[in-house]
Amino acid sequence: MSDHTTPAGATAPTGRAWWAPTMGRMTVRARIATAILAAALVVVTVVVWNSPAVSTLVGAEDAPPTAEELRLARENEELQQALWSAEGLNESMQKSQAKAQTERQAQREAQEAAEAQAAADRSAAERAATDAQAKADTSRRTSTSTKDTSSRSSGRSGSGAGAARNAAATAPVAETGPTLPSAPSKAELLSPATRYYGMYTEQAPFNWATFDDTATQVGRLPSMVGYFGGWDQGFRPDAVVRAWERGMLPLLTWESRPLTAANDQVDDPQFSLPVILAGSYDEYLRQYARDIKALGLPLAIRLNHEMNGTWYPWSEVDGKGQSINGNSLGDYVKVWQRVHAIFEQEGANDQVIWVWSPNIVNNLPSSKQSLEALAGLYPGDGFVDWVGVSGYYRPPYKDGQVPTFEYTFDRSLDQLRRLSDKPILLTEVGASEIGNSKPQWVDSFFAGLAAPENADIIGFSWFNLAVSTWAGGELLTNDWRVDSRRDSLDAFVTGIATPAARIGGLPLNSPTS
Repeated sequence: MSDHTTPAGATAPTGRAWWAPTMGRMTVRARIATAILAAALVVVTVVVWNSPAVSTLVGAEDAPPTAEELRLARENEELQQALWSAEGLNESMQKSQAKAQTERQAQREAQEAAEAQAAADRSAAERAATDAQAKADTSRRTSTSTKDTSSRSSGRSGSGAGAARNAAATAPVAETGPTLPSAPSKAELLSPATRYYGMYTEQAPFNWATFDDTATQVGRLPSMVGYFGGWDQGFRPDAVVRAWERGMLPLLTWESRPLTAANDQVDDPQFSLPVILAGSYDEYLRQYARDIKALGLPLAIRLNHEMNGTWYPWSEVDGKGQSINGNSLGDYVKVWQRVHAIFEQEGANDQVIWVWSPNIVNNLPSSKQSLEALAGLYPGDGFVDWVGVSGYYRPPYKDGQVPTFEYTFDRSLDQLRRLSDKPILLTEVGASEIGNSKPQWVDSFFAGLAAPENADIIGFSWFNLAVSTWAGGELLTNDWRVDSRRDSLDAFVTGIATPAARIGGLPLNSPTS
């Protein structure tokens, strides 16, 4: 509809705007109006095309960008790059998280599988240990005794080893597991390339804390570990396994009496030598041998050591020739040979190094210091692999006693060499701090090992404990430990590193300074 209204009484032409001409000639008025309209359009066109805004728009494509536009463009580009980097980082993080999640899942599955296998292994080991223990129990004689850590008689040069024995008695039987460590053959062990460096501590090989601490201070890990066992116990395979897991030869001091018996208890009728010779312990010994064979790992056994003294129930006579524990001359050798024969019958001797180890003769009663007295206790070369000796520098000191290797060991070593040409192991060694001569004795000890005349000594085992003992009616505390004092430790560290001493073991980075 048009905005123009037709005057009243007029008729509007159909199909033509009010200003459009009729079919006839234009009137003067119409021509004037048309000319005015055309002029107005020309003016508007000129004004519009000459306005600044239009000029700017028309030339925008050809005009150079301003500094502000360039800055904004750079910021825009930087923001775009940052956006792309963020998007890439986000994608990388998502991939890393997915990978980590996959790895954690795999670890959980592997851990669960390992735990299941370990549980199965423990179950198998427990069943095997239970079966072995049950067999040992049926053949074992037990004896109740009071736990005592006092020393033997004052004539003994020994240590008061009750602390180490009692620790072994209370140590729980550990699982050996289905996989055994490797070990050299008995033949390889009998003739070592370097000397054995052994040590006794309160708990080793059942607990390594003190053992490792001492090794760290010395700067050398021992190649032998000593421990004690009694005839009221079955064979401890865990002790042998734990030793060989660290590459160490286990040295078992095996006593024919209860492990927790008092150190000075010499009367124990149930474990007299005649009772053993009557066969009362044969089944126990057979089972012990079978268990050693079944394990298949070598060990050294020091059976009924220091037999030439007067402080153990397997000694034959005292300094006056009187019977100890109902024993008679010759019984000790017969018992040794009987045990050896049973082990041979059961096939265990292929794994056992038999160590015959008396006490040094210096502090014995005069009647027991002769070569003849010692020879009467030697089982024979066919029943022994190594000969050994226990020797300590300890009070009460005698007139003329000096802190040297020669004073402590020479007389006893001479007798051993007269009895046999078997290799010699110093099976139990220590020095007391009492008298302030320990560093000097330690220096002499390693110098003695380096001497050519002692080349047949294949090693030693240090008794690394502090023990209160009775000597000459006086209670003394003998600190046998290598680190009992700084100067004693320094002497030990220097001596064990002496090349001429040829001490084995595993050198550590450096000893504690």
